[in-house]
Amino acid sequence: MIRVTNEEYAAMTKQASPKSPAVKNCIFAFLVGGLICTMGQILFNLYLSFDLAEADARTAVSISLIFLSALLTAYGVYDDIARHAGAGTLVPITGFANSMVSPAMEFKSEGFVMGMGAKLFTIAGPVLTFGITASFLYGIVYYLIRFVLGGM
Repeated sequence: MIRVTNEEYAAMTKQASPKSPAVKNCIFAFLVGGLICTMGQILFNLYLSFDLAEADARTAVSISLIFLSALLTAYGVYDDIARHAGAGTLVPITGFANSMVSPAMEFKSEGFVMGMGAKLFTIAGPVLTFGITASFLYGIVYYLIRFVLGGM
């Protein structure tokens, strides 16, 4: 058995790892992330031109971005964009929609309920559970602080 020290292992890993074009990756991530945000702003302005209230226009933009990213994920386009843009596609609302739809699409051959339906929340389930739990606990702490400070 060959023993390898941590330093030797690190050197072998560095030698075997491909060089990452960090500057190029950052530029693509910035441009694609900015393009997604710009598309959101364009949609917002479009919805405002349809005489939607500002709050309703914001909701419509969120729904539109979720729908578009889910649709692009279903057709495999979002993954191609992500391959070139990297972290630029992780703009929260589109990245979350992609992370929900991707596992479901892998299991579509197993049916709508046991395949897609069951896998749809493999990523989102824990996020939603912890998000809702954290917001509930935050609400309780906030209420108690206001109750204590308001009672003084």
